[in-house]
Amino acid sequence: MRTKYFAFAVLAVLALVLSACGPTTINQAAPENLRTLNVSGIGVVYLTPDIAYINVGVNTQRENASEAVGVNKAQTTAVIEAIKDFGVDAKDIRTTNFSIWSNPQYDPSGQIQGTTYVVDNTVNVTVRDLDKLGDLLDAAISAGANSIYSIQFDVADKTQANKDARAKAVEDAKDEALGLAESAGLSLVDIQTISYYESGASPYYFEGKGGGGGAVSEAATVPIQPGQLAISVTVNLIYTIK
Repeated sequence: MRTKYFAFAVLAVLALVLSACGPTTINQAAPENLRTLNVSGIGVVYLTPDIAYINVGVNTQRENASEAVGVNKAQTTAVIEAIKDFGVDAKDIRTTNFSIWSNPQYDPSGQIQGTTYVVDNTVNVTVRDLDKLGDLLDAAISAGANSIYSIQFDVADKTQANKDARAKAVEDAKDEALGLAESAGLSLVDIQTISYYESGASPYYFEGKGGGGGAVSEAATVPIQPGQLAISVTVNLIYTIK
């Protein structure tokens, strides 16, 4: 009798557990599947550069290391002073390279017949008045610069241009979404996600070499064409549709 009672109690407990778990499992609703439309838009804004970054250097070669350093120091100092005379602030002149190395000289048979020493000193200059850039390059070359390269044009403040490019990209993406939805007989509901990528201003580079010393003192002002810069923004929108 006691065994039957125990078995009945176990069955009763199992029935209570199943009744408690049953409704949660059986009545759980499946999430609704959302239909989406993914579109991209591009916004481009063109700007006129108002600032330039240039590398100006002095390369010196002598048979004696100390002499090479001394000559290079005098020429570099003269170049920096010439740049400052054009209104460039000292904070906009930054040394980016100073190096010295030996340069063995070989005879026709391949034997070393002597060694020269090369010193290179390069400064990066931020030019904020582009109207003076050509004259500034002439003055630097006349003062002793014999290496000028990587002229990069830019815009000092691109805040508003970035905003305008983003707005254009969003409008472009919206137009694309409306056109696709209409063609497919669908309706746009809400924007679920927004992502974007900014490429920044595409710079213009100039590669070249100066004549050194006063080699081009009689030449006309170095012609410089800043051109235009383009800021590009790509926006991706995901809409729910019905």
